[in-house]
Amino acid sequence: MGKIVVVAEKPSVGRDIARVLGCRTNGDGCLIGEKHIVTWAVGHLVTLAEPDELDPKYKKWSFDTLPILPETIPLKVISGTKSQYSKVKKLINDKETDSLICATDAGREGELIFRYIYEKAGCKKPFQRLWISSMTDEAITEGFRELRPGADYDGLYESARCRSRADWLVGMNASRAFTLKYNTLLSIGRVQTPTLAILVKRRKEIENFKPEGFCTLTADFGDYSGVYFSDKLDPDTHLKQKADAEAIAAEVKGKTGTVIQAETTRKKEAPPQLYDLTSLQRDANKMLGFTADKTLKTAQSLYEKHKALTYPRTDSRYLPPDMIPRVVQTMKLLPEAYQRFVPGALPDGKLPVSKRTIDKMKVTDHHAIIPTAKKADPSKFSEEERKLFDMVARRMLTAFYPWCEYDATKIITKVEDHTFRTTGKVIVNNGWHDVPPLENPPKAKKKSAEEGESENPLPPLAEGDTRTVRKTVVKEDKTKPPAPHTDASLLAAMETAGKELDDEELVREMKGSGIGTPATRAAIIERLLKVGYAQRKGKTLNATDKGVMLIDVVPGELSSPEMTGKWELALHRITDGEQDPDRFMDGIVRMSGFLVNYAKETAASVAFPAEEKRYGKAGGKGTPAALLPGAVCPVCGKGGLRENGYAFGCTEKGCNCTIWKDCLQKGGGPAITGKLLLLLLEKKQLQGSTGILMIREGKILFYPNGSETPSVERSLIYVKQH
Repeated sequence: MGKIVVVAEKPSVGRDIARVLGCRTNGDGCLIGEKHIVTWAVGHLVTLAEPDELDPKYKKWSFDTLPILPETIPLKVISGTKSQYSKVKKLINDKETDSLICATDAGREGELIFRYIYEKAGCKKPFQRLWISSMTDEAITEGFRELRPGADYDGLYESARCRSRADWLVGMNASRAFTLKYNTLLSIGRVQTPTLAILVKRRKEIENFKPEGFCTLTADFGDYSGVYFSDKLDPDTHLKQKADAEAIAAEVKGKTGTVIQAETTRKKEAPPQLYDLTSLQRDANKMLGFTADKTLKTAQSLYEKHKALTYPRTDSRYLPPDMIPRVVQTMKLLPEAYQRFVPGALPDGKLPVSKRTIDKMKVTDHHAIIPTAKKADPSKFSEEERKLFDMVARRMLTAFYPWCEYDATKIITKVEDHTFRTTGKVIVNNGWHDVPPLENPPKAKKKSAEEGESENPLPPLAEGDTRTVRKTVVKEDKTKPPAPHTDASLLAAMETAGKELDDEELVREMKGSGIGTPATRAAIIERLLKVGYAQRKGKTLNATDKGVMLIDVVPGELSSPEMTGKWELALHRITDGEQDPDRFMDGIVRMSGFLVNYAKETAASVAFPAEEKRYGKAGGKGTPAALLPGAVCPVCGKGGLRENGYAFGCTEKGCNCTIWKDCLQKGGGPAITGKLLLLLLEKKQLQGSTGILMIREGKILFYPNGSETPSVERSLIYVKQH
């Protein structure tokens, strides 16, 4: 009987699966058992070929060769992981292999990783799909009992393939066209450019904002206070002129006010829902200061390494009904610190079920993020992992707690012809607020009395009651500009295609038509920072001048968040078999051609800052942006060196020498300029004001003054630490 080859996405996941399946014998890039052989990718092993690999004419960037619209885009093996691809290919095509199991991450990109390997290897063997939401041994065992035919996920693969090809067509054509137009390396993407547009829009709103002065007037009635409001259809507490506020204050001071309205209403506040990835990233940014990328990586570590969380790359905030017993078990297995909160979430030992938490119809590829039914030991977590696990554990408990109930009181007091509003809130049943969102939550900011709002009980007032105005307070203020975006607010805008929505129902309706996916949004933000279109300052994210200029020159069709949202919705429909993939790709092809023509004929003539030359990375296959006169490659000794905005690279084919300009700066070294590099290549060692710079044995090193060891050393080959 032949073997079944299981293909995981990462070595760590492969080893977990191998342990559960009893595959204990080490093989070449695999683990072997009686029935199964478990092997793994290292992320993507296969990708789409570059334009110049389709045809040498594309090596030179020119409008004459644009748009690039191949009927098919062939696959290529990624050079850095070629050896692992060869091992996987050999295993899946081996005559002893009867069938395969796709065990890559259960999502769109995971499906693409396996299918691209399968297609590039020319494999024809039948395969099944492992689809799990947790990396515990029990979940893996259960997943192997419930394997699905690979064909069940053909729609997901079509969607992933369309996403991959669409990004290639738009990115390659738009980036080349706008780079040629402006003689500056411009990275343009189907998803990153509309995300940048959201940041640019906010920057312009802040820059164009003109503050307006206003005043508020508060009257002190002794045992309560009220804020003045205009008695109109649309009540307003703002008075434009200070003189008006002071005149009203003088008019009412010492006068008797009469309560003309006093009503108390019992209200309910629903507990927050379970986390999906985007809501977890937003809260972690607000409460812990984590970036979206840090939250994703931390959650992924808790999922893969510690088996403490369920699959994090989910867009669902619901659980299926069959998870109810597991949630009960999970709550009982939570660390001791949480056990005091468990009875409130499990009244009489049973889980309170509602459509806000349990809804099979609203579970997508994966359910909401919750802790696994495994006894976690937070002492083994890093500080970041412990904090994030704490947030998820508390949110799971909170979601099943009773609603918070409170009495909301509204009082309107009339003094002369002027009205003052007072609102109060008295908690009747704290409900879900009994579970703090964090282990040590910051104290809630109290609303000032001048706002006429009180968390304390108001005196028992009835219509007709009177009070004397003891004193008045006029407070001057100015309208404030919109706040700069943070990871949290940008993720929210991406989720709803640029529409800023606080309403959770509306946010849910927009799901599937946002920018990117929960799994990719963090990477999109990081990409904008890396290419210099945005910068992070503290918690805020701001568009740079270069980012603003780019959005100003690209057509609205490319920078429109709504357009990208429609594309994402189409990809969801392709997954569900509701849209023809060819129709989607026809639209992308038309858009790619339009973008090239727009750059060539219509785009505004502006001058970008001369910070980067064009044509790709140093050492890449593009036309040299600028040769460094007199330089000889320190690695091969044959080629010269060419320079772009980021690095210097060898001109000799096959030589991988790359020297990033900022490769020493994290260790206190200087930025590598052309002049400095020429001198260093000649002398091999340079003494500067801050230390010694040296090229030795294929490395570039920096020794700070007084130190016998380098603070930083970088290889001259494939340096990726940019």
